Amino acid sequence: MRRQTCSFVLAAVIMLGFTGMNEAVSQGIFPYKYSVVTLENGLKAYLIPTQNPGLVAYYSIVRTGSRDEWEPGHSGFAHFFEHMMFRGTKTYPGPVYDRLVTEMGADANAYTTDDYTAYHLKFAREDLERVMELESDRFQNLFYEEPEFITEAGAVYGEFRKGRTNPWWVLFESIQNTAFDVHTYKHTTIGFEADIKAMPTMYEYSKSFFRRYYRPENVVLLIAGDIDIEATKSLVEKYYADWKPGYVAPQIPVEPEQKGERKVEVKYDGKTLPIVAISYKSPAFDPDNKLAVAGYLIENLAFGETSDIYKKLVLQEQKVQVLGASFDKNRDPGLWSIYAMVKDKADIPYVLGEIDKAVEKMRNAPVEARRLNDLKSRLKYGFLMNLDTPGKVAGNLARYVALTGGIEAVDRLFATYEKVTPADVQNAARTYLVKDHRTVATLKGRD
Repeated sequence: MRRQTCSFVLAAVIMLGFTGMNEAVSQGIFPYKYSVVTLENGLKAYLIPTQNPGLVAYYSIVRTGSRDEWEPGHSGFAHFFEHMMFRGTKTYPGPVYDRLVTEMGADANAYTTDDYTAYHLKFAREDLERVMELESDRFQNLFYEEPEFITEAGAVYGEFRKGRTNPWWVLFESIQNTAFDVHTYKHTTIGFEADIKAMPTMYEYSKSFFRRYYRPENVVLLIAGDIDIEATKSLVEKYYADWKPGYVAPQIPVEPEQKGERKVEVKYDGKTLPIVAISYKSPAFDPDNKLAVAGYLIENLAFGETSDIYKKLVLQEQKVQVLGASFDKNRDPGLWSIYAMVKDKADIPYVLGEIDKAVEKMRNAPVEARRLNDLKSRLKYGFLMNLDTPGKVAGNLARYVALTGGIEAVDRLFATYEKVTPADVQNAARTYLVKDHRTVATLKGRD
């Protein structure tokens, strides 16, 4: 904004209801100049103009996921509202919302994770105000009656049953339930089966969940594409300033330190190749924690397609059909998992032993500097090459927004990557890949 007289600026701030408007130029890897709007009610919006004429992506990120389901017997409600939000409002009921989205030619969808729920649309720039009107309305005025609630709860249970036909889903459900004692990461995003089956009786609770978590101070907007900054700021104020704050933070218990290896054998009611997984307790996401950031790199260095174990088990010996790792970033301490689908169940002990050898190799010696530097380059350029559309820009920022409340963590994370040395990676392996802090799972299907 151009600098004006103090009286004019003060009047403008009072009129618009902004507590802050600032323009930022990324000092690191993120290539776009962006503006941040913060309303008095706590809502934050990141406005990111990109060179994509005529296209806009609109993400509404609710910083509530299955992690926030702390009340016993009530898991699954974050995912439930991913469904329920499409029921609409009194002004724009679900069928009307769907028709308007279709008429715009927009692509609207949503997803739920352990740490957040994201609602997203992609559309033509001339429809930005209509999209903001629709989205702000359903976030503030969602309306559904008990019969609709019961119907949707039944649909969610159907989705749960469908998920159990996937052996990977069954495996990781068991791992989370075994690895955690009290933290809410103990249940998967869809929730415990008993809670989902009981969900149709929880109509009043569902309204309480919405009132506590769907509040402006718990929501961040990401609007990327062919947008005018000043015009979009005005629209954010017009459609969101009257949203009343009232977020109530969940009372999430702290998981005690694990002091011994845990094992679980999972029975799958179907035919499948056996699957093994080793999941280690991992640190909460902190882009400035070099030790934790070095740990993320172990996923590719030790278990990626260029790793020794991948070449041995997948390409040379062909004992496993799938081998990989997922060293996720989470808001609270979570799990880093290594997994393999084994072709012959007789080879399960051998494959687990080879995974242990790969872990010990990381713990006992630093990685080659060349491999580490190559990986840093791949991560950097892979991130940049995946920012070529507004949808990809917003989609790739969504998890960082959910974990930290903003996109600034991206630059900080990649700056920390650059500082990581081979010794740091070794130290991370020694710190986090500890036998007493892991859960070993084996899944077998019917013969």
